[in-house]
Amino acid sequence: MPVQPDRLLKLTESLVNIYSPTGKELEVVTFIDGYLKSAGFRSELQEVEKDRQNVLIMPESDAPVLCLNGHVDTVAASDYDNYECYIEDGELYGLGTSDMKGGCAAMIEAFHAYLEDTGKLPDAALALVVGEEETGDGTSRLLEDYRFTWAVVGEPTELLPCFSHYGYIEANLTTRGTRMHASMARQEVNAVHAMLGALLKLTDYLQAEKKDIIFNIRDVFSTRSGFVVPDYCEAWLDLHMPPHYPAGTVIYDVEEFIRELFPDEDVEEILNITTIRSGYSLPEKGPMVQMLKDVFTSCGLPWKPSLFPSDSDAIIFWDSGVRPVILGPGTLEKAHREDESVFSDQLIKAAELYYAILASC
Repeated sequence: MPVQPDRLLKLTESLVNIYSPTGKELEVVTFIDGYLKSAGFRSELQEVEKDRQNVLIMPESDAPVLCLNGHVDTVAASDYDNYECYIEDGELYGLGTSDMKGGCAAMIEAFHAYLEDTGKLPDAALALVVGEEETGDGTSRLLEDYRFTWAVVGEPTELLPCFSHYGYIEANLTTRGTRMHASMARQEVNAVHAMLGALLKLTDYLQAEKKDIIFNIRDVFSTRSGFVVPDYCEAWLDLHMPPHYPAGTVIYDVEEFIRELFPDEDVEEILNITTIRSGYSLPEKGPMVQMLKDVFTSCGLPWKPSLFPSDSDAIIFWDSGVRPVILGPGTLEKAHREDESVFSDQLIKAAELYYAILASC
């Protein structure tokens, strides 16, 4: 296999060492564009907004069937002094190694190796996009200009092909109270007390009645005005649902539960659903799936289709009529952690797998 492991690992390290949280991707995009051009590609930048671009390699055919997709942004570093890459016992550590600069590097190396080996471009597109960790605006912008039949999205799956994808709901909750001197505090007018009670009851309900839904409470904050009773509290709630869960039913049930908790208030003043993404399941059959099976066999990998239990740009592809398969190195268990990491041999195998896919297009 013409993939060069040392070059791949060096590229991964370089990408991780460029800090690129969502909205601040300019430096890493500039680096990737320069890297691709020095490798002989005519890469192009697709503007998403000022100082934010996707990096693309488009094949000579006008309508490529396949797009390899990865995102170059990361979540914000929990420790800005310790986000960079280091290698220990065959494992690469650092922000984005698993989600998903490792996957991006493997895709780049596959394209690079293919060009070196054949002297031509593969009949597939490469789209390294911005904004996945927050709004998905990079992939949305990509699909305004280009259409594909299939996409391979390099999110961390431990190199298991995922044909099913969880749905996702993002909810914002707001409670209000009465501002007064802290020594005069009464729980019935404390916005934080109301929020804590609502969150505990709501999550108890979800655990009891909707066991298959994964929920996460995040970003709880309130009025900060010193020695006073807080009159405002806000929280965000993530809900990840198996593909068979209708998002509308989940939203209705949550709204009814909030209405019962606050019978004298307008539920729309308390609960705001900011994101709704329904899951999907693709049938594991057809020429593309058979090609992937053959590629796995040729690379010595077991064929064990799985499902992806998080939110990703694959949903944006799906909603645009593209059939996405999620397939990448790393694991969600290690993503977004302080000790985020990916195994070097899995990165190399990912690049070989992507190369074999390109060679089969």
